[in-house]
Amino acid sequence: MHQLLVTLRRYGIRLNKRGSQIHVIDPSLLRRMVDYAGVSSRDLVLEIGAGMGNLTKLLAERAGKVIAVERDAKLFRVLREQAKGLANVDLVNADILQMELPPFNKVVANLPYAISSEITFKLLEHDFELAVLMYQKEFAQRLIAKPGSKDYGRLTVGVYYRAEVELLEEVEPSAFFPRPKVSSMLVRLRPRSPPFYVIDEALFFDVVRALFQHKRQKVRNALFHSFNEVFPQPKPKSERRRIVDETIPKDLANRRVMDLTPEELGSISNYIASNLKSPRAWVAPA
Repeated sequence: MHQLLVTLRRYGIRLNKRGSQIHVIDPSLLRRMVDYAGVSSRDLVLEIGAGMGNLTKLLAERAGKVIAVERDAKLFRVLREQAKGLANVDLVNADILQMELPPFNKVVANLPYAISSEITFKLLEHDFELAVLMYQKEFAQRLIAKPGSKDYGRLTVGVYYRAEVELLEEVEPSAFFPRPKVSSMLVRLRPRSPPFYVIDEALFFDVVRALFQHKRQKVRNALFHSFNEVFPQPKPKSERRRIVDETIPKDLANRRVMDLTPEELGSISNYIASNLKSPRAWVAPA
């Protein structure tokens, strides 16, 4: 800790918790992150939010190549100094959400919590083997929530459709500097083919988004209230109810949204897709 503070003062850096500038300072935790990913010399590892390079150096010991991305210019100066002599490390000073991702097969990262959802779905648009990611505990619990629970929602369904999720271990605030006010969780994601079929993926995510805006309502009511987000042409209220009731079978239409499995949500999407022809633009869950 002393050396960390000395480094921060030397470079004139004040870490900002609100900006998710929270660094893992527990060496054993950093090593476990590398171990959980099974990093070896054949791996091309993407690290997001590399900070001052604590994790970067450990990854470089085991990986064939590490691509370490850090947005903050002052932290990047430290990272560049720490990575001197590491021939298998490429440093990138950029916003991960704005850049085109390079090729990689594994991700190991202490993610900035403020962009957890955005970066997770950006990663899942790419082909890779696995990711070991640090999330806020509350966010991690949403990833594996069961239908009917308070944490179950659009995020759960979106990730389930694209990846297997494994909670590895809870991490106490003492493992970080500065200390966050919340506990964290290490999570392993393994991308996979979707576990159920949908006719139109973009429409599926439109339907999921529309329904979970009214998660405690019955499906028929939720679709009625969010009709224009799912069906391509605006209709008067008198027509909306008829269209919804004619499109969705009663056994699904009368269920609460939050009680539906991802597979059942896929079925609802397919019933709607069978009556639609216009393509949809997909938006990542928040």
